[in-house]
Parts: sequence; C-alpha cells; structure tokens
Amino acid sequence: MQREIKKYLFDVESCIENIQTFVGEPKIFASFEQNIMLQQAVERNLEIIGEAVNSILKIDPDIKITGARRMVDTRNKIIHGYDEIQPVQIWNIIINHLPLLKQEVQTLLEN
Repeated sequence: MQREIKKYLFDVESCIENIQTFVGEPKIFASFEQNIMLQQAVERNLEIIGEAVNSILKIDPDIKITGARRMVDTRNKIIHGYDEIQPVQIWNIIINHLPLLKQEVQTLLEN
C-alpha cells in the first residue's frame, strides 16, 4: 500500500476515534441533539473523513472501503448543504456506519 494512502487512512482512523470520544458512552441521541458544539465537532471530523477518502479514491479507486463514494458525498452535503443537515442524519452515520468504517480502515492498515 502506498505511503500516502496509509497517511489518509490514519487520518480517517483518528477522526473516527475523535467522534467516538466526543459522543462517549452510552450513546444517547437526545444528548447529541441538544449539544450544538458536539454536533459541529462531529460534522468537522466527518468532513475530514470525506476529504481523506476522496483523496484515497483518487489514488486507488478500487480500495475496499464500503460506501466510500457516499462518504465523499456526505462531506459535500455537510459543507455545501449545511442548512439541510439534521442531527438524526449525523447520528445515523455515527451509529450505523462508523463502526464498519473503523474496522475496514484498521484491516487495511494491518496489511
């Protein structure tokens, strides 16, 4: 694996860890929904994830990351369609998509 791709994968892994730390345990949507600073911190890390994945796709379009293109699209939506983003959409990403992404990134970094 190219060194540049590894750097981007480390960035993705770091952002996922940031989000997990920010949200904490137990994950409670009501707490997330009421905390604008937390929402913005998570959104910023999702933007970075999307940008890093976009950079990876430019180098290796066939990399084994589930929903890679959707991550880039999510980044674009957060940045350009910020007024349409709802906390429940971000929460869905946190709960349903980040665990798999973390697992895939760690697997890629181990190889």
